[in-house]
Amino acid sequence: MAKIFSVVSKAGLARIVNPVAAALLRVGITPNAVTVAGTVGVLIGSVGFATRGHMVIALVIVTVSCLTDMLDGAMARQLGVSNKFGALLDSAMDRVSDGAIFGSVAFWFASQGQLRECAAALLCLLTGQVVSYVKARAEGLGMTANVGLAERTERLILVGIGGLLFGFDVKYGMESALWLLVLLSLITIGQRTAHVYRQARDIAAAQDAAAGDRVAP
Repeated sequence: MAKIFSVVSKAGLARIVNPVAAALLRVGITPNAVTVAGTVGVLIGSVGFATRGHMVIALVIVTVSCLTDMLDGAMARQLGVSNKFGALLDSAMDRVSDGAIFGSVAFWFASQGQLRECAAALLCLLTGQVVSYVKARAEGLGMTANVGLAERTERLILVGIGGLLFGFDVKYGMESALWLLVLLSLITIGQRTAHVYRQARDIAAAQDAAAGDRVAP
């Protein structure tokens, strides 16, 4: 989970999530099934409601569905397993969920002829995917990129705030939240790229030093 969610909510929610996780395991439900179910919930909230402008209803459904990010992890910990396929599935479903959320918001604004807001939502989708990709690619290269202002949960919180403002008819509320998220995501991309650059530079320097030691008389 991302930093804000971890600090503010994770400890309290764990008291609810852990017993639920144990109950699901007892009836034979797997963490992967919970992951997929959470994504289906996000799709229902996004495609079924956000595309029609029912942002508050969509927000409630998406928020409840996103709690599976904690639930499937708690289930895996209680099983005492670390499943690489489960980690891949979780990441893939996160990308599907993000696409559904921001794509649905963009669709609604486009259908209303609000092209500036539509562009903001699409840029949120694009930059959010790049934020996640930089981290995944860095880890694939043996480095880390766990830095940045706008990790996934921060992005969801911001679009959720925008949805609430939209629901209460706050003028420019959703648009402001989206453009702020675009800015924070761009900063995060820069932070993660710089973090990986420094690691790659240090690795290259260490390799050059090691090579020099090998050829020294």
